[in-house]
Amino acid sequence: MDLQNVAAIATKLHPYERIVLPLLKQQNELSAISKTAKMQEIEVMRALQWLENKGIITINTEKKKVISLDQNGSRYQKEGLPEKKFLKALTDSFKGLNIITKKAKLSREEVNACLGLLKSKGSIEIKKEEGVSVKITEKGKKSLAEQTPEEQFLNLSFPLLLDEIKDVKIKLAFEELQKRKNLLNIEEQKTVTVTLTEGGKKFAAMDLGGEVVNRITAGMLKSGSWKEKQFRAYDVEINVPKTYGGKKHFTNEAVEYIKRIWLDMGFQEMTGNFVQSAFWDLDALFVPQDHPAREMQDTFYLDGKAKLPDVWKKVKEVHEAGGTTGSKGWGYVFSQKEAEQILLRTHTTVLSAQTIAKLKKEDLPAKFFAVGKVFRNEALDWKHLFEFYQVEGIVIDPQANLQHLKGYLREFYKKMGFPDVRMRPGYFPYTSPSLEVDVFHPVKKEWVELGGAGIFRPEVVQPLLGFDCPVLAWGQGMARIITEYWKITDIRDLYKNDLKQIREMKAWLK
Repeated sequence: MDLQNVAAIATKLHPYERIVLPLLKQQNELSAISKTAKMQEIEVMRALQWLENKGIITINTEKKKVISLDQNGSRYQKEGLPEKKFLKALTDSFKGLNIITKKAKLSREEVNACLGLLKSKGSIEIKKEEGVSVKITEKGKKSLAEQTPEEQFLNLSFPLLLDEIKDVKIKLAFEELQKRKNLLNIEEQKTVTVTLTEGGKKFAAMDLGGEVVNRITAGMLKSGSWKEKQFRAYDVEINVPKTYGGKKHFTNEAVEYIKRIWLDMGFQEMTGNFVQSAFWDLDALFVPQDHPAREMQDTFYLDGKAKLPDVWKKVKEVHEAGGTTGSKGWGYVFSQKEAEQILLRTHTTVLSAQTIAKLKKEDLPAKFFAVGKVFRNEALDWKHLFEFYQVEGIVIDPQANLQHLKGYLREFYKKMGFPDVRMRPGYFPYTSPSLEVDVFHPVKKEWVELGGAGIFRPEVVQPLLGFDCPVLAWGQGMARIITEYWKITDIRDLYKNDLKQIREMKAWLK
């Protein structure tokens, strides 16, 4: 560090730095510097950090654990340990606990602790006949005559540095006493020392006295006195704390991006309640009432009973015998009670059913989507959640076909960063044909299943819409689509309240 640089840096020194720096020739420990400078430690520490950033000093921090006596520790140091007082109250003959407690002047809690401790050491013998009686053993007499490692520990001078305990027996005694209530306090003390660098020694030798002004005032401007003042130079290179501006949760960023894809493709958004009837969630979609998905272990049911829409009777007819669809239905007696159950929606397809039921012939063709939370009674682990987002879409168009469905999904996944999409035959109760949708993972180099799709069966469309019409439909799990972008391997990390993760997570950009 040459003299020119030294002079330039000197003009940037804060008043705290100007006070502290000359003292470093005699003092190098934080508390001593603070005392000499008549400043608070936090002010001195701030000055030291600024000086370190300028390369003038290096800061060394040493952490040590310090042991001090708590209230019981101080009392036992003066009066003796409870187990010794307990032993002193014993004789060769059995005595009742009440007598021992009174004689030893111990609390019931201390007596109970002494019983367990001394019994484990073989210092006492216990008899349980009409109450608990105790007598001392030969081992106990020997222990009474000797100073135990615990007593030796308490006789040390406190406060005490943990690193200073070298004797193995004393260390074991410390670990034993540490388990006792209100006996020891262990605190971590931090010692901060400072060393001047070679360049710093030049600064310390400089005359940093004289008035240096931090800011110009209205009075200086009015009087013109600012012309004679020496102003502190701005330090644009100084390290400053990193600031974090407010931003959306990264999952919400992905949700908005997905919504924008469908809106740009001419779709309208569907919204609806989390709480739905079993009718809309399952029956309207031609899911049989004995389907395993209706079981308690798969669905969150709520108390109460839903009011069914008028269309429920048409759905009932389809379930029982196919209605006017040409289907045979499921061939059972439809239960109105089952349909009236209330639950947390298990898929966003419930919104598709409700939307179709509101449409008229003159509204077609129409396209709708939803990105919403659904709920499944799943065991929580790295790849399963009981609450998660689903991406839903339907196209109601008399001219629609399977090629159109594949086109919509290919376009969506392309915009999500997955250009290679394949579709395999699948099965769902409410679509025919049905498809399983896979994308090729660009990093893992393998196909990953992301959701299902198909064309709604007439048993779904006809009772809701009033006539049969092709309805393209899909439901995709959002989490699997977006986790790769953030390199998240545990799906639970999408929703944990980790402020550091939220601050540092990169923005969703595709």
